[in-house]
Amino acid sequence: MSDWLPSLNALKAFEAVSRHLNYARAAEELRVTPAAVKQLVGKLEDALGTQLVTRSGRGLQLTSSGQSGCVKLASGFTQIRGAVDMMRMPDMRKRLIVSVEPSFATAWLVPRLEGFRERNGEVDVLIDSSLKIVDLEHSAADVAVRFAREPEGNLVSHRLFDEQLCAFCSPALVSGRRVLRTIDDLQHATLLHWDLSELSWAHATKRWMGWHPWLKEVGADHISSESGIRFSDYNLAVQAAIAGQGVVLGSLPVLHDLVEAGLLVCPFPDRVVTDIGYDLVTTQRGLQRTEVQRFKDWIVAEACSQTAAGNAR
Repeated sequence: MSDWLPSLNALKAFEAVSRHLNYARAAEELRVTPAAVKQLVGKLEDALGTQLVTRSGRGLQLTSSGQSGCVKLASGFTQIRGAVDMMRMPDMRKRLIVSVEPSFATAWLVPRLEGFRERNGEVDVLIDSSLKIVDLEHSAADVAVRFAREPEGNLVSHRLFDEQLCAFCSPALVSGRRVLRTIDDLQHATLLHWDLSELSWAHATKRWMGWHPWLKEVGADHISSESGIRFSDYNLAVQAAIAGQGVVLGSLPVLHDLVEAGLLVCPFPDRVVTDIGYDLVTTQRGLQRTEVQRFKDWIVAEACSQTAAGNAR
């Protein structure tokens, strides 16, 4: 792998465009002109030898190449800003380590994290993205976002979302030759599976995240759910769905932003409300720290705001 990296300004311009999908709003954030942003993105595309942004009606959309890098770029710039802040005033820094499942971090938490940092500039947030269940009582992690896990010991849990499972696919699959309109159309679609067989702790997750139990719940267990593409990394399954390679089961609350951005759609109204959900978990000792309390208040408020907006529709 080459050590060469494109211009930092070009990467920053593309990252802003990937969030706003609008040159003017990205330019306003970066305090430059829209023409300058467009030129920087063009230079990045030339340097990489691939198109990252295309026109879509009056707006913009990311190509598959653009989508593959935008989330990690956002996370990278967050880390860079944190490092600069630490060098600027090292004696005033506070550190918060968040243990979180990778798909939740990618699709929901990281895109919102700047909102927390804007209000808590003295706190450095480290995202520990892993499927491993850390012991909050005896590890460096301060808080965790957990899915389908009952809190153990003396941990304090705050519900963020109740789970709602839906089928998701690229908008291209609802307007192509084999249009997905009803559940029965899944008989002709490629199903994207998340393989949880290696995760010994994920009993509740396995019970709900498979196509067979979901199809049974929505009254469509006559559809075969064995074939398709299997992924050990759920983020790859979501990226495959965005790229139009098939249909993936996913959490409506967690994939909300990808739907709002027009990268995914729910082709059917069918959804399954489960008995599991996403929780913020910490310790009693952790809540005595100001940065932990602030993060808890912020993420719970973000989740409540999204839920309220969804209920109002």
